Amino acid sequence: MDQNNSFDYHTAFSRNIGWVTLTEQSQLQQTKVAIAGMGGVGGSHLLTLTRLGIGHFNIADFDSFGLENFNRQAGARMETIGQAKAETLAGMALGINPELNIQVFNQGINENNLINFLADVDLYVDALDYFAFDIRQHVFAYCYQHNIPAITAAPLGIGTALLIFLPGKMSFADYFGLHECPKDEQALRFLIGLSPAMLQRHYLADPSRVDLQGQKGPSTVMACELCAGFAASQALKVLLKRGPLLCAPWGLHFDAYLNKLCKTWRPGGYKNPLQKFMFSLAKRLLAKNN
Repeated sequence: MDQNNSFDYHTAFSRNIGWVTLTEQSQLQQTKVAIAGMGGVGGSHLLTLTRLGIGHFNIADFDSFGLENFNRQAGARMETIGQAKAETLAGMALGINPELNIQVFNQGINENNLINFLADVDLYVDALDYFAFDIRQHVFAYCYQHNIPAITAAPLGIGTALLIFLPGKMSFADYFGLHECPKDEQALRFLIGLSPAMLQRHYLADPSRVDLQGQKGPSTVMACELCAGFAASQALKVLLKRGPLLCAPWGLHFDAYLNKLCKTWRPGGYKNPLQKFMFSLAKRLLAKNN
């Protein structure tokens, strides 16, 4: 039997009902989410939101899978080495819901295709490479200017730090201030902004593996999956307009290794005195470790 003929949306996602209503499930089927990046976090975002019943996606990534991706990326397998990440993940999502409307941006996102990538989306979920600071600033600025809610969840150690940027609230630019930061300090300022509590610093086993200047760092699959769970939970509330939301300068940081959940609050964002102190402290620790 043809797969499309045997698929029924309401049966496939019927076990969601109870935590969402039938009406809300139908709403999710009509929503459109854009996800930039289909690596460790982005691939898990896409598959989690697909199983939630989101019906429309724009996804972007220019990269292909390699063996170094195996420890954390949902689409990384022996048979996908060398394959485009975005196309591979689109195929996996269509395997869950053959009725998905999914547009693939195989060249990644840039200033030329950003308008098309974010056209008519209800939510943007950030999964760009950690060090993609220029395009990340453009994406969040566009979202803010066009009233698109945006979520970013960072995989840190064996945990996740989550921030939500809502229209009319504090913007990504005002929270992080990357536009005012020297290029060689952007990675550290981004880290401190994502993770004011810095829970993950307590159990880093080999500090030499953290190389912000070389744009490299360790990762775990647990963190990626936690990112997807946290982000999808907030996405549900944003898209269905239900439940309280903590938006920037508030954030959430959960660390499964330490069994800790922190609410963070940095009024003024990067200008906050405590944030400035954490930035200076982190600079000294990195210099010491290097």
